[in-house]
Amino acid sequence: MNAQSRRFSLQGPIGLIEALEDLPSLAVGAQPRGVAVIAHPHPLFAGTMDNKVVQTLARSFVQSGWRAVRFNFRGVGATEGTHDAGRGELQDLMAVIDHATQGDAHGVTPLALAGFSFGSFVVSHAIEILGALRAPQQLVLVGTAASRFDVASVPQALHARTLVLHGERDDTVPLSDVMNWARPQALPVTVIPGGSHFFHGQLPLLRSLVVRHLHVESTATA
Repeated sequence: MNAQSRRFSLQGPIGLIEALEDLPSLAVGAQPRGVAVIAHPHPLFAGTMDNKVVQTLARSFVQSGWRAVRFNFRGVGATEGTHDAGRGELQDLMAVIDHATQGDAHGVTPLALAGFSFGSFVVSHAIEILGALRAPQQLVLVGTAASRFDVASVPQALHARTLVLHGERDDTVPLSDVMNWARPQALPVTVIPGGSHFFHGQLPLLRSLVVRHLHVESTATA
């Protein structure tokens, strides 16, 4: 957490969801570029919103001028409920998205989505629900769990705004499985040489790649 972080709870589909919001440092009168909602790895394998990769994603968005909201899926931390193999977790994510963009029914505030491992699987199906009218302006998928879950394809219209990052030596989700998922979509994958699933010793590189992606996309749409 930083000086502009706050923990809070919001009402989810089956109870309270524990969340944390990080705010960027901006000039007086300036507004964040939008809100980024970040989903954490598998709840049954110690995945939480305080995971180091999830924190790195949050810092990347904050450094790039976005509000970053991360949260615990049901059954994790102070979030009520029990693990639901992705079905209920998708409902949790949608509740957080709705809360983060509440009062913004017309989609004025840009939305970004990011997920790590199991979180990328849940995020992929949230995109299907959001549809074209509420599609995220930015999408970041890290350690995409393509071999373990039915990760949805990324709509072609989002490819230019999508960053897929994977470790070359990921022993949890082999790189070959992610390539098999990405290949039919012609979706580029950025490979971090020597990277493990949790990017041990390479989180600064992970952060710089996300920041660079967000900067390039910001410049392209300015």
